[in-house]
Amino acid sequence: MDRYFGHIDVSVTSAAFVVAMALLLQSGNPRFAQLSSAVFGLFYCGYLPCFWIKLRCGLAAPALNTKIGEVWPIFLGGRAHWTVGLVATLISISSIIAADTYAFLGGKTFGRTPLTAISPKKTWEGAIAGLGGCIATVLMLSKVLCWPTSLLSAGAFGFLNFMGSLFGDLIESMIKRDAGVKDSGSLIPGHGGILDRVDSYIFTGALAYSFVKAFLPLYGV
Repeated sequence: MDRYFGHIDVSVTSAAFVVAMALLLQSGNPRFAQLSSAVFGLFYCGYLPCFWIKLRCGLAAPALNTKIGEVWPIFLGGRAHWTVGLVATLISISSIIAADTYAFLGGKTFGRTPLTAISPKKTWEGAIAGLGGCIATVLMLSKVLCWPTSLLSAGAFGFLNFMGSLFGDLIESMIKRDAGVKDSGSLIPGHGGILDRVDSYIFTGALAYSFVKAFLPLYGV
């Protein structure tokens, strides 16, 4: 919750200082690569995911046009429960799922052209299918939930979610490639580790929050 209350900068700085001191005081010859990877880990696994809290709780403006909110039961929060933060979070998560699904299906069916050497299985065809599915999902949900009210804003939100999803996936692939491993763990049989399942969400929360906060007049209501 530190990110929500605005104290994350202090927390990250303090944690980075403790990590740096621990590395400097360890026996042997500490390397700069150890420090840089440790600090990146704080940013990657600690700082960025906190933006989902900021997106959900920090955008507390009521989603005035959401028809679902008008009939939402009082014992589940009532009309006040439907805020811009809640709607934006639901749309963002749904669009990420759609992007991953359509990219997989498109790549498996039509994939011919490799997207990048970092992840050889990813193709341009799959990426285009994922982009189309992501934007289509946001446009559809924007009609259902009446947010954002502008189709142009909804399309831009979908594009941004896709880019965050793809970028997070590629960064995680680069980390695994550098470490020489196929999966980030073995906690989930057949799927690898937790990071293999949530990599698409790492950067997307920060991008979604920044977009709504900085570029949507009246938060898109």
